[in-house]
Amino acid sequence: MGRSGKESGVPLGRELPFPREYAPDVLFAVSRSETRRDLAIPSPLPFRGIDIWNAWELTWLDRDGRPRVATAEIRVPADSESIVESKSLKLYLNSFAYSRYRDRTELAAMIRRDLSATVGSEVAVTLAGPEAAGSTRIAVLPGDCIDAEPGNFRYSPVDASRLRSSGTGIVDEALYSHLLRSNCPVTNQPDMGSVLIRYRGRPIDRGGLLEYIVSYRDHNAFHEACVEQMFMDIRARCGTESLSVYARYTRRGGIDINPFRSDCESSVEDLRLWRQ
Repeated sequence: MGRSGKESGVPLGRELPFPREYAPDVLFAVSRSETRRDLAIPSPLPFRGIDIWNAWELTWLDRDGRPRVATAEIRVPADSESIVESKSLKLYLNSFAYSRYRDRTELAAMIRRDLSATVGSEVAVTLAGPEAAGSTRIAVLPGDCIDAEPGNFRYSPVDASRLRSSGTGIVDEALYSHLLRSNCPVTNQPDMGSVLIRYRGRPIDRGGLLEYIVSYRDHNAFHEACVEQMFMDIRARCGTESLSVYARYTRRGGIDINPFRSDCESSVEDLRLWRQ
């Protein structure tokens, strides 16, 4: 996963022309298996989940040649063979700019077909136009923010030893932080976000959890891999009875990526946070 775009064929980090018309051939799949092997994630997977991609810069032409605009919510199952490399998705979505379609339904079906074929699993696609603006709100994560907890912060490498449980009782709680930062493994550009941990089990030490989240600051990995590593580390170190990890990253290239992994929940709401 650390290979350069030039060496691996990944579009990210390379100068590529934007296609002016429909170009499904630009989509580039990145297999999940290599990263999961490195993280010692077993098969069958110990979690369920979804990757929610929100694309904010989708435009096309109607049958009369009039530009239309929408946002796209794309849901990729966590058990898909691959993810879509983010720059290739941007190139693909921009390729609709001068292509003509009857309506949003036709366009959504085409996007769903192409992305499903790319990732090897059925993808859900929802397009929303300007009329949806009135129903859009900025959400607040549930639970307690741990960003003010005291800690001894170190930034490399990711340090799972900071994770620990305390006390003897069993709690159901949600903890979150806005201090998540990791780096793209191809371009080394920073990716910033918020992360929500919902669990049942012995209380997780909040300072240690914050130290652990902050230790991703120099970590090179795709969003999905960061969340899966968090899930595996917290589950192993804290002995949770049930666990969900949900990250909401800020957008880059007009797209935000929001992975969710859980051993107790099957779905999650597509929240929009204050930086999104």
